[in-house]
Amino acid sequence: MGISEVSRPLVMQPALSQNVVDILREMITNGTLSAGEHLKEAEIALTLGVSRGPVREALAQLANEGHVELRRHRGAFVSHLTRRDVHEVYSLRLALERLAVERAATHMTSEQLAQMDAVLELMKHVPDDYTPDQAVELSLAFHDLVYEAADHQRLSRSWQFIRSHVAFFLHTRNSAHHDFLDVGYREHKLIRDVLAAGDAAGAVALIEEHIQGPYTYLLADLPEDSSESRRID
Repeated sequence: MGISEVSRPLVMQPALSQNVVDILREMITNGTLSAGEHLKEAEIALTLGVSRGPVREALAQLANEGHVELRRHRGAFVSHLTRRDVHEVYSLRLALERLAVERAATHMTSEQLAQMDAVLELMKHVPDDYTPDQAVELSLAFHDLVYEAADHQRLSRSWQFIRSHVAFFLHTRNSAHHDFLDVGYREHKLIRDVLAAGDAAGAVALIEEHIQGPYTYLLADLPEDSSESRRID
C-alpha cells in the first residue's frame, strides 16, 4: 500500500493543492496510507503529476487537521491514532450531533426526509460482502443529511472540520468489526423515525447511544497513550 496506489496523475486545476489534500486525506482515511508511513514530497508529486509546491501546501494543511505529523529535518508522516485522539473527536462529535439532531427534528423538510429514506434503503440492501468503505460512505451520507436538515451554517462547517476524522474512525471500526448488516440500517432507521416525528429529545438520546459504539470499539483496541503520544488538534 502507499502513494503508488493512485491510478493516474491529477488534471491541472486552479485549486491544485486542495486536490492533493483531498486525495491524501482519502488515502489516510481508508487505510491506503498507514499510520507512521513517510510521505515523501518528491514521490507524491511524481505520482500525482504535480510540482512539489502544491504537495508541500497539502501536507501543511493535513498537519493542521491532525492527519499528518511534520518532523523537523525528517519530513511528513501519517499520524498515529491515540486514545486522546479518540476522546477528543468523540466529545466534539457528541456535542455537534446533539445540536444537529435537535435542530433537524424541527427543521427537516419532506425532501430531506425522502433523501434520508433513500440512504436507508441502500443500507437495508447492503451486500453480505460489503467493504468498510461502503459502510462508511452510507453512514456519513446519513449524517450529512442530518446536518443539512439542521439548517445551521456554522454547525455544518464544524462537522466538515471533523468529518474526515470520523470517517477514519468508522473505517477502522468497520474493518475490525463486520457487523454493519446488523446495526447499520437498524440504528439509523430509529434516528430517522424520531426525527420524522419531531421528537428532539428522543433524537438526542438515540444519537448519544449511536455514536458511542464506534468509539468504544476503538478504545478497546488501542494501547494506553505514552507521554510522547501526539494528539489531533
